[in-house]
Amino acid sequence: MRNSLRIVLTLAASFVLLVPVAGPQGATGAIDLSARVAPTGAQAEPVRQFVLYVLTRSYADIVKEVEDQDPLPIRDKFIDGLPVSPELKAWLKAHDLIDLTSPDLDKLLTTDDIMKIPEFFAAYQRSNSGGVTKGFPTPKYREADKEANPDRYQKQKEEFLTAIRKFLETHPASIQGIELELTGVNPKVPWDDMHANHKAKVARVAPDTAQLKYLAGKMQTDLDGHASVSGLPAGNYWVSSLGMYASSGDRRLFWDVPVTVRAGHTTHLDLSNLNATDTHQYTSP
Repeated sequence: MRNSLRIVLTLAASFVLLVPVAGPQGATGAIDLSARVAPTGAQAEPVRQFVLYVLTRSYADIVKEVEDQDPLPIRDKFIDGLPVSPELKAWLKAHDLIDLTSPDLDKLLTTDDIMKIPEFFAAYQRSNSGGVTKGFPTPKYREADKEANPDRYQKQKEEFLTAIRKFLETHPASIQGIELELTGVNPKVPWDDMHANHKAKVARVAPDTAQLKYLAGKMQTDLDGHASVSGLPAGNYWVSSLGMYASSGDRRLFWDVPVTVRAGHTTHLDLSNLNATDTHQYTSP
């Protein structure tokens, strides 16, 4: 019996020796940083009382995620929703132009474009009539004849359109300035509004998404521009200002800087002009 017990104890001891000793569970690391902004031609200044966030995903990717949740319509779909004629919609889709008030518009327009697209024809008339352009045809038909004397109305209207086409072909310079008469139907206005509203919405939603889904830590710089956060599990993070900028002189900087945290270590990080994005050069994350 004693021999059997001795064998069991020996085997148990051997098993214990074979099991690897585990390290401390949940070992964490820390980030210690300084933030400074250097105005053009001057020394760097500490970024004081500024909140920074430690994220598990790049803020640029978070912005992209928010944008993808509510994407802008493609150009053709946007054009389909415009309150303009089908002819103008077709012309816009066929041309790489969204601003009808562009000074180069007249170089894109053909005689057929002006004669067949109602908005262009009306703009061409307005820009040349009223004595502005010498010899410009004037209509003889009257709207009252449209029902009272339709034959005469149609004949005189066709004569007028023929005269306009002939004048246009012999006076191509008369197209110049047509863009000034197209402000009322210019799709660039709603196009720009749509993009501005979308950008503002993303700017509102992205910081909330970052903090609700990807926040690992938060810190605020002191008067020397220093801040730290601890208790971070080992891994890859991004230190971000969530699109908010720190300013000094003519510089407006925000950060979205990757950083690796190791268990039991403090990672030091310097935020400066070198790893920031300047809002003056920034268009989209």
